[in-house]
Amino acid sequence: MRAARRPEPAGGRMAPPLAEPAPVDFSAPSHEVARQLIGVTVLVDGVGGRIVETEAYDRDDPASHSFAGPTARNAAMFGPPGRAYVYRSYGIHWCLNFVCREEGHGAGVLIRALAPTAGLARMRARRGLDDIHLLCAGPGRVAQALGVDGSYNGKALDAPPFVLLAAPHGEPAVMVEAGPRIGISKAAEVPWRFGERGSRFLSRPFRHRAARSR
Repeated sequence: MRAARRPEPAGGRMAPPLAEPAPVDFSAPSHEVARQLIGVTVLVDGVGGRIVETEAYDRDDPASHSFAGPTARNAAMFGPPGRAYVYRSYGIHWCLNFVCREEGHGAGVLIRALAPTAGLARMRARRGLDDIHLLCAGPGRVAQALGVDGSYNGKALDAPPFVLLAAPHGEPAVMVEAGPRIGISKAAEVPWRFGERGSRFLSRPFRHRAARSR
């Protein structure tokens, strides 16, 4: 696949001109893919940014849509891997997920937050606000900013309108932290939420346990 020109960062400085397709193994378990995706840039029709927060779900996970088996609503989550699974949360917000594992398994990664880098004017128009830190801080905000709705369900992630780009060579490795997922009542203790350490674009900061005094 031909290398793509990397989008201009939000700060206005030009990044290195070339970026390679992200080598994400979508056949891997969802919690591994969720960690791999931190630092990857996702673009939808040229609009997007660096993934800074994800959550993993699996068919053996009672918090997952796939736990009770395939239905018309969650069919895309059962593969093949490397596809989009898009659903509407509470009948209001669209949410973008990346399908993992072998076809028929039922696993995915929810894209929770991006650091916007490309198409900021379109993001702001879609979201109706200017604050760059709020454009893609939360799964519903991500889908709205990228213009993703139910028509994207089942689309391949390695073909237009999607582009996934790796971080340019020479950039420092992204530090990833993990913790419990947000807004669920089942398996709430499972540490399958992943994020870029220190990012100001997270939907919610990670909680760090205070050191015990001796």
